[in-house]
Amino acid sequence: MSNHHQNGNVAGNGTRSELALRASELSYRRLFEAAQDGILILDVDTGRITDVNPFLFKLLGFSREEMIGKTVGELSPFKDIETNQAMLERLQKNGYVRYEDLPLETRDGRRMAVEFVSNVYQAGDKKVIQCNIRDITERKLAEKMIRSERNFSETSLNSLPGMFYLFDQAGKFLRWNRNFERVSGYAAEELVRMGPLDFFTGDERDYIAKKIEEAFMEGAVNAEAHFTAKDGTRTPYYLTGQKIQMEGKPCLIGTGIDISERKKLEAQFIGAQKMEVVGQLASGVAHDFNNILGVIIGYSDLAKLELVSDSPAQKYIDEIRHASERAAGLTRQLLIFSRKQTVQPVVLDLNDTVRDLDKMLRRLIDENIELTIVPGKQAGRIRADSGYVGQVLMNLVVNARDAMPHGGKLTIATSNVTLDENYARTHAGVIPGDYVMLSISDTGAGMTEEVKARMFEAFFTTKPKGKGTGLGLATCQTIVQQSGGHIGVYSEVGKGTTFKVYFPRVEQPLNSDKQSAKGGPLPRGTETLLLVEDEASVRHLAAGVLEAQGYNVLRANNGQEGLRVARECKGQPIRLVITDVIMPRMGGKVMAEWLKTTYPDIKVLFTSGYTDDAIAQHGVLEPGVAFLPKPYTTATLACKVRAILDNETDTSILRKQGRTVNHPPGST
Repeated sequence: MSNHHQNGNVAGNGTRSELALRASELSYRRLFEAAQDGILILDVDTGRITDVNPFLFKLLGFSREEMIGKTVGELSPFKDIETNQAMLERLQKNGYVRYEDLPLETRDGRRMAVEFVSNVYQAGDKKVIQCNIRDITERKLAEKMIRSERNFSETSLNSLPGMFYLFDQAGKFLRWNRNFERVSGYAAEELVRMGPLDFFTGDERDYIAKKIEEAFMEGAVNAEAHFTAKDGTRTPYYLTGQKIQMEGKPCLIGTGIDISERKKLEAQFIGAQKMEVVGQLASGVAHDFNNILGVIIGYSDLAKLELVSDSPAQKYIDEIRHASERAAGLTRQLLIFSRKQTVQPVVLDLNDTVRDLDKMLRRLIDENIELTIVPGKQAGRIRADSGYVGQVLMNLVVNARDAMPHGGKLTIATSNVTLDENYARTHAGVIPGDYVMLSISDTGAGMTEEVKARMFEAFFTTKPKGKGTGLGLATCQTIVQQSGGHIGVYSEVGKGTTFKVYFPRVEQPLNSDKQSAKGGPLPRGTETLLLVEDEASVRHLAAGVLEAQGYNVLRANNGQEGLRVARECKGQPIRLVITDVIMPRMGGKVMAEWLKTTYPDIKVLFTSGYTDDAIAQHGVLEPGVAFLPKPYTTATLACKVRAILDNETDTSILRKQGRTVNHPPGST
């Protein structure tokens, strides 16, 4: 019984095993048929296909019959797979072969990318090869798009003109662009250990910390601060910050833009506004101030004539006149710089101009300074206002003197030069061409780079308080630019300074009034003159000067009174009217036009202490109109009157009289 039962158990166990095996095979077959990946079964010895699931032959466009019995290499979609003996050897040796991105082309020409994985495994009593083929075309396309987006994002960030940064609330940088590395001077491996506050110092560090805190609380901020690079360079930057969420945590994304140029432009704009205010102020006070100075200068000259040469009062009057000349010079500088002064350009020989100023320049410098003038041979002619050129030269000589308190050498030279396109490219505003150069070189203290960067700024001075206005070089630059020229400087600390002033060279003939003689009395006359001036002190002074030279002077305090005086004049006819331009009730121009209708031969000399833009509105600055700006000296007035009466120039009158008139700064 036991044997029977034992045999029965064995038979029962075998049946159950066969059933389980068949169930397993059936389950595998169902999975094989339903799989959404392609599956090939190969004979391990021959490498030929013994089975293929429906998904694969539908995917490739082949029938099952076309694939059974073929090797993988014999099927056209798999021509790129390593086939035959080499592939089999790898499989037999390693039991595994994988192709991560295998390009396939189906029978209908559709291209795809597949993942191809082969395994050797035991199937019953023999080994087989199973190849799993998965279509990864969509995945690869998505990966390509991700890479493309990443590259686009990276390229975009790196092409930004400024810095880009992203950091979390703990202050750790998560991302930045190449400009951030370039500006900061830190490498990527250094930046990962740094935070945003590491680039700011002092009060600005606290300011940026508050701004970051504000951004995380309110969502967005902007700020201006000096970004400090690894080498210590501090650059003004405009910084932005926008709060975003990255992987569930708050971060700050932003940009930084270098605003150095904007800051420079702002400074220039503020400087321009300052000078506009100065110009308006100067224009407003010029008339009254010039009248006052004219009276002081005029009566100083008259007082000197009344004193004996050895009178102690002579030196007091000289000091009064000197102070007046300084005040007139300062007014002139303000008006020049604010471009409100009258410009009267003529053709000049620069050598003659320097030669005429020789004595005056030597009076400006100390005895321990050796002055040498080196005129260039056949130096060309320039077109400029002679008074302006003298102003430039005097300002530069005074600067050189102040740079050599213990003495030194001062050299003034002229020469012809040609500035080419290479020079023009490196010097803003320069037009290539022929120039006449005026150079002023000293052996003084020289200038630092900081001083050189600001030397042409209005009101900037390195001189002690009360010793300089800061307008000298600014005035020089304005004058030279108005003449179409250029001014450059070379200076080293302890080695001196050289200013080079370039005036455009012209071919026109010299102005006939470029020279004057020396010595002799003021020109005289007996004609009847009409003097119309609303400022009583100026009227009395001018009348006194002209009457002292023999003229019959009729006086009036405005245009209407001038017309009345002219109508009532019964004696010698009025030959010349000397009139202020701007007066109450009736100005000089209107009065002169009325007089011309009755007395067409009458001559007119206009005077004014107003700036040129004010008197230009009255048509006085037109070519051919005689004009004498205030303040003027007694000698200037006498010579101008005589020249107009004789239809001659001021300097020809001087040559006849054999004298030179010393004009104060600010007069012509």
